Amino acid sequence: MEHFDVIIVGAGHGGAQAAIALRQNGFEGSIAMIGREPEVPYERPPLSKEYLAREKAFERIRIRPEEFWADKDVTLRLGTNVREIDPLGHMVTLGDDSKVSYRKLIWAAGGDARRLSCSGADLAGIHTVRTRADVDRMQAELDAGAQTIVVVGGGYIGLEAAAVLRKLGREVVLLEALPRLLARVAGPELSQFYLEEHRRQGVDVRLETLVEAIEGDGTTVTGVTTAAGETIPADLVVVGIGIVPAIGPLIAAGASGSNGVDVDEYCRTVLDDVYAIGDCAAHANEWADGAVLRVESVQNANDMATTAAKAICGDPQPYRAFPWFWSNQYDLKLQTAGLSVDYDETLVRGDPAERKFSVVYLKEGRVIALDCVNNTKDYVQGRKLVEARAYPDRDALADPEIPLKELL
Repeated sequence: MEHFDVIIVGAGHGGAQAAIALRQNGFEGSIAMIGREPEVPYERPPLSKEYLAREKAFERIRIRPEEFWADKDVTLRLGTNVREIDPLGHMVTLGDDSKVSYRKLIWAAGGDARRLSCSGADLAGIHTVRTRADVDRMQAELDAGAQTIVVVGGGYIGLEAAAVLRKLGREVVLLEALPRLLARVAGPELSQFYLEEHRRQGVDVRLETLVEAIEGDGTTVTGVTTAAGETIPADLVVVGIGIVPAIGPLIAAGASGSNGVDVDEYCRTVLDDVYAIGDCAAHANEWADGAVLRVESVQNANDMATTAAKAICGDPQPYRAFPWFWSNQYDLKLQTAGLSVDYDETLVRGDPAERKFSVVYLKEGRVIALDCVNNTKDYVQGRKLVEARAYPDRDALADPEIPLKELL
C-alpha cells in the first residue's frame, strides 16, 4: 500500500497552502495532495470575475506553476476523491477503491455548490460557479448565443456573475429569495447600495422571489418559474446560493459537526491525526466573540492551513488570524475587515451616492467590522480599530473627514 507522511485532501487554496506551509516550516516527510479536479491548484475568486470575463487566462490564476509541486516534492493525485477514511488504520480509500495510508491527514475539501431542489434542476444550461469546468461550460453556452440569463442568489457570487454578464452585454434577471441582497453577510446600507448599483447597470433585480421550477424543452433550460407563477425566459441559469461543506467521509468516520466539521484552535478534528481547514471547518472564532462558524474566504483557508502545518511540524500556534474579504463588481472594489456577526448598530462614513463610502459595524459600541467601497484608506485604518477592539466616539466615527487612525 502506498504511504505518505501527510495526505492533504483538497487541491484548492487551503490544500495548496498546507503543502507550501509544511515545506516552509521544515517538514521533510512525504506529502500527497488529492484533488477531485484534474487541474493543479488554482485561485477560485477569479472564476466569477476575471476568468468568466476572459480577462485572465487559466494559466494566470494558478496558485503556483505546475512544476512548483514537483520541485517541492509534493505528489499530486488529481481527478479523484477520497471516498472513505479509516481513522484507526490511518488510511483513506479513493474513488477507484485504491487505498493510501497516512501519518497525518489534512482535510481541505471545501464544499460543493448548493443546487436547486425544484423540478427541472437537472436540465442542461444550469450552472454553478465553483470550478474551472463550471465556468468553461458557461462560457461555451455564451459563445453559442445565450443572451438572456437568470441568476439565482443575491450573495457575492451571484452579484459578481451578474456584473460580468452585464459587462458582456447579456440581459440579466437576478432573483433573491430574501428581502434584500447580501442579507446574510452585510447590513442594509450596503444591501441597498448594491441593489441600486445593479439596477443602474441594467440588472433586473427581484427581491423576495422564490424559484418554483426550471422550465425546459426536455433537455435544456428555457425559463425559470417563480413561486408567484411568472415564468422568466432564460437561455442560461446561474445558481449562486451557497455551498454544502464537503465533510461526508469525515462525519462517517466519526468526526463531529453539522454545518461543517468541528475543529479546535489548532484545526484538529476529534479524529486522531486528522485536521480540517478552510470553508468546511467550523471553529470558535475570536473575531466573532467565540461563535462557532465557518468562514468562507481565501484568507481563512490560507491561515488555517498554516496553523495545521505548524502543529504538524511541532510548533503549535492557535488560530487567531484576522478575517478579511473582498469583492469586485463593475468598477466597485469592496473590502471587508472583521466579521459583522451580531452587530447591533451601523454607521455610514461618506456618501454612497459618490460611490466611495464605508459602513462601520458596532456591537455595544465596539467596532467589530467595516465594509469599505472604493475606500482603501478606511479599510486599512479601520482594520486597526477592529484589531484594537476600539470604542470610538460615534460622531467622530461617522465623520469621513476624520481619519480612522485618529480614533485609535
